[in-house]
Amino acid sequence: MTALADATLEQVDALAALTEMLVEVEGTISSLRAARDGILAVGSRLALDVAAQAGHPDHGDISARTVAAEFATALRVSDRTVQRRMADAAWVVEHFPLVWEAQGAGRISAAHARVVCEAGEHLPDAASRAAYAAQIIPFAETESPARVGRMARRVAERFQARSIDERHLDAREKRSVWVKDVGDGMTQLGLLGPSALVHGVFERLTQMAEAVQEHGSTEHESTERESTEYESPELPAPEPDERTLAQRRADLALDLLLTGAPTGHDRGEGLLAAIRGTVSITVPVTTLIGEDSTPAELNGRTPVDRATARRIAGAAAGWDRILTHPITGAVLAVDRYRPGPDLKRHLRARDQRCRFPTCGYASVDCDIDHHHEAALGGATEESNLGHLCRRHHVLKHHSPWAVEPLGGGVYAWTSPTGKVYVDRLPPQNTVTFTKDPAVLAPF
Repeated sequence: MTALADATLEQVDALAALTEMLVEVEGTISSLRAARDGILAVGSRLALDVAAQAGHPDHGDISARTVAAEFATALRVSDRTVQRRMADAAWVVEHFPLVWEAQGAGRISAAHARVVCEAGEHLPDAASRAAYAAQIIPFAETESPARVGRMARRVAERFQARSIDERHLDAREKRSVWVKDVGDGMTQLGLLGPSALVHGVFERLTQMAEAVQEHGSTEHESTERESTEYESPELPAPEPDERTLAQRRADLALDLLLTGAPTGHDRGEGLLAAIRGTVSITVPVTTLIGEDSTPAELNGRTPVDRATARRIAGAAAGWDRILTHPITGAVLAVDRYRPGPDLKRHLRARDQRCRFPTCGYASVDCDIDHHHEAALGGATEESNLGHLCRRHHVLKHHSPWAVEPLGGGVYAWTSPTGKVYVDRLPPQNTVTFTKDPAVLAPF
């Protein structure tokens, strides 16, 4: 059967019209994205101009954070995300104005602009970047981003003033590791490093995974032969390994990272090898005893399956007990069977995250801030304390952003332009009861 062979002329005309509309809409979207980048770039320039005018020693870092926070709270997104977008937009507009203009005119998409700029990011001067952009943009107007990326890297090499060896030394400075929660109790672990090492790691994991598979298959076959030849069923045949190659790679990587000794970096009688990762699991007691399906939470922000939560709770030497109101879900108290800093645990359980609007940093990674400074008479008590990540802690003290406690863990933040954003306590991972005691309502 040939697709659309039976379509009428009217249907074919409709498809053609839809295609034209789609092209027009995509062009409009690209233009609007370029316009947004222009606004973000102007915001970045405004922050730098203010810092230069006042002679700020941080070269505009706090000013940029302040502007990003203004944009972000108005958009209801993370100010870290907005500041990254501001920096990226300013870089594109300043370094590749021809690419930005082509996107603004709808001649290329945002994806095309991204691969063109990435391929030419190491070009040394404005003249080289302009010549490179002038050559690659016409090609980008007729091909897909994937094809453009390959051609762009080839064209960019013609204008490179530095060798690949020199550029690689700079690129190595960007090596990093990061995590990203993706839901359903799963999290991604990302690694950026030298290609030879990363590919070597991946190849080693592949060889290990294949060896595990081959060993399991051989052992299974050998046991089957032994049982058949000698009729000795006392030792049951091992279960075959049903994991995919990708699953075995992931399991081996986590096993190595959690248990392997960092021999290349360790010192002082195994100092690094003695370090163990710690996590905080919040588990409703009804979930722990198997009477409710409310998921547990890891570090107050990502759900984990009940089996994992129970294993961790059962193996823990001690754990916090958080008492919550059965109707509102508010934290009433935090205690522990062993002595400890009760107020800190209470605040950590109450706040769960940084208390700046839109920020999602877990409280375990934050500072505890006196909203009214202790040096000016602010009390060290629950009503005057809250968690702020280091970024927003610095922003509070070194920018026009101001916070005012409203009571009950609610805070009003006032931006430099006078807009007020209220940050309320996040709901607890608990179970609340309605007027009908037979109904359990997860909060």
